[in-house]
Amino acid sequence: MRVNHAGEIAAQGLYQGQALTARQPETEAALRPRPRPKKATTLAWCRDRLDELGSASFPAEPAVVRRDPSPSGRSPAFFGDRASLGFMAETERQVEGHLADHLGSPARRMISAAAPIVEQMQVDEIGHGRAAIAAGASTLPEPVPSSCVSPHGS
Repeated sequence: MRVNHAGEIAAQGLYQGQALTARQPETEAALRPRPRPKKATTLAWCRDRLDELGSASFPAEPAVVRRDPSPSGRSPAFFGDRASLGFMAETERQVEGHLADHLGSPARRMISAAAPIVEQMQVDEIGHGRAAIAAGASTLPEPVPSSCVSPHGS
């Protein structure tokens, strides 16, 4: 869960940086998180599960909560909105794979009371990736996708 928590923090920082530099309002809207009740967010689910396990949260969370965007999130925007959306779609694809690995491991699934949370996270990430594609994401050229390391650690 620490990896998922840290990854969500990194992804939020990346997308916030991209949203700040978006050229079109539609792209900015696609990169901003959808409003949700505070307890129904991936960040909250991970933090709550870490608390249940007696584990510490990722220390950079307050910076993201204050909406301090990641400078690296602004980099894809140099290539335009479609590249920013493509980066988002690729990130979500990699996160989806990480979560599938997590759910597919019998040992992890047996000891993790968080399986339903991880399943919902996976559904959410798939939706985010599809939204980026629907908003006009470009396909990232090789070697970008294969050299990217997902913020979620896959």
